[in-house]
Amino acid sequence: MNIGRAIRLCRTKREASQGAVARQASCSVSYLSMLENNKRDPTLSTLIRVAQALQVPVGLLFFLASEQEDLGPIDEKTAGDLMQSILASLAKPTNATAQTGEQHG
Repeated sequence: MNIGRAIRLCRTKREASQGAVARQASCSVSYLSMLENNKRDPTLSTLIRVAQALQVPVGLLFFLASEQEDLGPIDEKTAGDLMQSILASLAKPTNATAQTGEQHG
């Protein structure tokens, strides 16, 4: 399982900076960078905050982090199709805060 790859993939697909995601997830940019580089193992509560900052269900992070052997009976083609579908859905943020991390009011 490569949770750092999944976080970076979602963040870049959302076109969000590390700073914006870190602020929304209440962590430092350096910690988020360490997570993305698999230098730290996040707690579940941290993963939930990061997923919320990225506007993705935490379960999708786990799926995107999975290696084929982690997926059990799901065949490689089905896993690839699911991955492509997920990545396509991440391409467009649901609102501007996913890109900038700023709220206007």
